[in-house]
Amino acid sequence: SLFTRGVTQGMNIVTLAPLSYAQLVDTMEVNDGERRYMHHYNAPGYTVGEVKRMGSPGRREIGHGYLAERALTPVLPSEEDFPYAIRSVTEIMSQNGSTSMAATCSSCLALMDAGVPLSAPVSGIAMGLMMDGDTPYVLSDIADAEDFAGDMDFKVTGTAKGITALQMDMKVHGLPVAVLRQAIEQSKAGRAFILDHMLSILPEPRETLSPYAPRIEKLKIDPDKIGAVIGKGGEVINKITSETGAEVDIKEDGLITIASPNGESIEKALAWIKSLVEEPEVGKIYEGKVVSIKDFGAFVNILPGIDGMLHISQLSDKRVGKVTDVLKEGQTVRVKLTEIDNRGRLSLTMKGIEQR
Repeated sequence: SLFTRGVTQGMNIVTLAPLSYAQLVDTMEVNDGERRYMHHYNAPGYTVGEVKRMGSPGRREIGHGYLAERALTPVLPSEEDFPYAIRSVTEIMSQNGSTSMAATCSSCLALMDAGVPLSAPVSGIAMGLMMDGDTPYVLSDIADAEDFAGDMDFKVTGTAKGITALQMDMKVHGLPVAVLRQAIEQSKAGRAFILDHMLSILPEPRETLSPYAPRIEKLKIDPDKIGAVIGKGGEVINKITSETGAEVDIKEDGLITIASPNGESIEKALAWIKSLVEEPEVGKIYEGKVVSIKDFGAFVNILPGIDGMLHISQLSDKRVGKVTDVLKEGQTVRVKLTEIDNRGRLSLTMKGIEQR
């Protein structure tokens, strides 16, 4: 989206990715967290008519990005409702006012355009202050001269119903509560004015995602079965991703997300994972592989890690003298699960089951 307010202009680009692309957070305060929504802010020198060396972001760029990120975080959908990692990048094109508020507004529009179901749209405005002796004058939507010569730069972001983020710089020593209250109340009219213009272009989030966004399916499994999906040293999950082309992300609570631009690869990965965590069901017919043969029957693997016993009396409606007359190791057979005893042992039968 391209947001313009006076000379200030910001272009925002939103990228959607699987949750596995979320940023790991490891700081003194948080050492086991993730950021699934990131807002990065860039303001090159040309935006103010200067020639500057392009380098890593400074404190100003990082701070503006965090402010715009905080402004939208309260209205983002939950991870369960929208299992995507979201990266929002604001490129400031020119500036003569609050670029962090331009970043907030442009990111809101870009998220809505990308199909992210925000609970409410967000706008922002920068409030200023001029002190004439003891008389305060609160300014709305300050420009560069008012910011430079004024005594306050107070950013307020929010929806039509409330505030989502605040940030203040002051040059005076202390601020009366009455002035702070006036600035917040005065900002509401300004935010509403800007929000009305935003919604006249895009009234609500688009109902469908961009065709370039990966499609994601979710599956909740028993956390005890996570090991079966991952496999020893990640062998199973790596095989799933390499053979299906889908990306698989597993959370500790058993929530699995499968992502791919191709719907067919998602279906393949989903079916594969379901087969890994499926619970055996009495009366259901399975296609299994004979893993071992005994004098009294054979053991057949019907699900990953789950074998059942096929007694010699259940091989056929006719009398069978030796198990090897009917079965051999590695053979694929269709069997019905007839019973699970109180010790979890499975009994199978081939009687009445048509073999392919």
